[in-house]
Amino acid sequence: MVADSTVFVTGASQGLGREIATAFADEGADVALAARSDGIYETAAQIDVPDRTLAIETDVTDPESVADAIDETVDTFGGLDCLVNNAGIAGPTAPLEETTDGEWLETLDVNVVGVARVTREAAPHLRESEQGSVINISSIGGKRPYANRGPYAASKMGLIGVTRALAAEFGDDGVTVNAICPGPVEGERIRGVFERQAEAAGVPAEAVEEEVLESLMIDELVPPEEVADMAVHLASEASRHVTGQDINVSSGGAWY
Repeated sequence: MVADSTVFVTGASQGLGREIATAFADEGADVALAARSDGIYETAAQIDVPDRTLAIETDVTDPESVADAIDETVDTFGGLDCLVNNAGIAGPTAPLEETTDGEWLETLDVNVVGVARVTREAAPHLRESEQGSVINISSIGGKRPYANRGPYAASKMGLIGVTRALAAEFGDDGVTVNAICPGPVEGERIRGVFERQAEAAGVPAEAVEEEVLESLMIDELVPPEEVADMAVHLASEASRHVTGQDINVSSGGAWY
């Protein structure tokens, strides 16, 4: 159960982040909705439980913004029990020779260093919780990367390493740290990925989607609610001895 706990979700303005935040709220948790865009207010309106939601405009690349957001969450709800590091960007879809240092650095800054920034600020509060947990949203793209997605693959593989290191660091205080590795999740974001991959390869987007589906054991895109349900499970008492793991929710897109 995660009822009456406090959860901080980054990237909560849309897509998977919104789904995760809503799933926690449905289970009775207080939820801080953090993202750069004002979509967090739409997420809060969709959840429609004003006394248990807090929308905070947060930039995970800005240490001061992160610190202020964590402080506001703790001041509002009285503590912090779970952190979901979901904020991330796709980075460029291009061959290595066509990528720039700036694109690599931006992708790593958001997807890896951003996780470190938020977790560092949340850590003292999570250590004080009786049920502290960190859930990092990685990707099977960090396990079996696609061509022309080098920065993204590096960031998501790196996030798995960060997850394992933090699990070792936080274990003595009973804080679990795990990663969820979604496969292609149904929604606007994956459609955009298909389109960019198709453009880079000079083929129709439908052909890219068909190839991806054929690579899965279940030839369906992953419903976002299944990823959200896994996040809730990892934050619950039922998972107190699950830590340092990278768990696939991928329609069989990865098996290691």
